[in-house]
Amino acid sequence: SFPELFEKKKYELRIAGGAVRDLLSGMTPQDIDFATTATPAEMKEMFTSAGVRLINNKGEKHGTITARLHEQNFEITTLRIDVVTDGRHAEVEFTTDWEKDAERRDLTINSMFLGLDGMLYDFFNGYEDLKNKKIRFVGKASERIQEDYLRILRYFRFYGRIAETPGDHEPSTLQAIKENAKGLAGISGERIWVELKKILLGNHVNHLVRLMYELDIAQYIGLPLDGNLEEFDRVTKNIQNLCPKPMTVLTSLFKVKDDVTNLDLRLKISKEEKNLGLFLVKHRQELTKAMGPEPLRPYQDFIMDSREANTNSKICELLKYQGEEHLLREMQQWTVPSFPVSGHDLRKMGVSSGKEIGTALQQLRDEWKKSGYHMDKEELLSCLKKL
Repeated sequence: SFPELFEKKKYELRIAGGAVRDLLSGMTPQDIDFATTATPAEMKEMFTSAGVRLINNKGEKHGTITARLHEQNFEITTLRIDVVTDGRHAEVEFTTDWEKDAERRDLTINSMFLGLDGMLYDFFNGYEDLKNKKIRFVGKASERIQEDYLRILRYFRFYGRIAETPGDHEPSTLQAIKENAKGLAGISGERIWVELKKILLGNHVNHLVRLMYELDIAQYIGLPLDGNLEEFDRVTKNIQNLCPKPMTVLTSLFKVKDDVTNLDLRLKISKEEKNLGLFLVKHRQELTKAMGPEPLRPYQDFIMDSREANTNSKICELLKYQGEEHLLREMQQWTVPSFPVSGHDLRKMGVSSGKEIGTALQQLRDEWKKSGYHMDKEELLSCLKKL
């Protein structure tokens, strides 16, 4: 096993960062990153001579080597200090001092190391903070943020994942975020969108987005200046247990379709995400359930009339947005019925010209729709005779 290789050479090896946080919270980490006192060159030599395959992921200049063992990738990073940072990228130099490495990490809960013998190395009270569900920056918040402004959004994301209640922030942290919000203008849209999506699906989303407005962050990450916070309140309640897509939650802030376009310009969202946003803005008000025994009908009619492939999933997101939990369940069970009559059937009945067939099919389709898509081929064809 590769820990033995490190031991033999007297290099120290520990589990680092997020994996330690997950293990201490009793969760299974998605991937385990390691930190070591060995330099990338030393690791390369050690792995190569032991016949371990290395994967080239360009991580080397930051000190990361990726080894492939037992069908799994292991990322092992040399302890390092950030020498210069421009708020986005850092130049690093290597160190053998574990505390120095912990010091340049973002949040206390992400700055711990775990020895393979189970010993915890925690220089900044991360374990206490994790137990008390506190989100704090390592050292001075403003310094950490200025090293990488995306850390503002990481703060929100982990708050939504770990904090017990909304509003449990250190005033000095919020102050530092507000003073540095402008720095987010220089961060790429793609990186922002990855974080924002996780915030939108986490806890306390209502509180956190309101905070983004209060701390002047919204404008730098593509959100409308006058976001519709009342609608956002309503919709975040509606979707509580319905597993919405991030875009469904976010669209409730938008008043007009330009808000979707501006978000796309700043964050380069996917085509599917953009289309969902535009769809919700357009239909959220007038496409609602019917009174009477068939509340789902307007939605089903919409799907049947639509010429697009994924209308079904957009309608499901609309139902979540509207908080229609029961209708959503029904909708998810409904299969789109297929129209039972073809041009071939009409030819057999003696309708010969293409134009007449087209007209007849359209009329029958209308009758079929009126029947709630229940009429079968026989009923429809006998209906044709009447027509």
